[in-house]
Amino acid sequence: MSRMVFPNLPVADVERARAFWSALGFTFNEQFSDGKACCLVLNDLCHVMLLQEEFFHSFHATTSAGAGTEVLICLSAESREEVDELCTRAAAAGATDTDERTGEGPMYGGSFRDLDGHLWEVMHMDLSAMG
Repeated sequence: MSRMVFPNLPVADVERARAFWSALGFTFNEQFSDGKACCLVLNDLCHVMLLQEEFFHSFHATTSAGAGTEVLICLSAESREEVDELCTRAAAAGATDTDERTGEGPMYGGSFRDLDGHLWEVMHMDLSAMG
């Protein structure tokens, strides 16, 4: 059975987050979007809920996140060039490109921190070159 995945991330400004991800070419599911949240579509089975901070913390009586990275989300890419392109586009839209590219064997990746400091990796895996 395939299951949908809905990671939830707090954001300072929902419209700012929407504009950022739109600039990277992503779309949103409006059925799950409003002034407090937007539903970023990664694919048919994975949607990231970008929730206004106070709304995010209203679930399960959470508190502010601690210092440091609490989650790292990795997106697949079709090629090494797409890794570089997405990281460059993210930086142009206001993200912080880590400027680190890693390449080991059939894997190549980069990463950026979005407008709210969440760390996103972009990884190309050449499955045909993997044993």
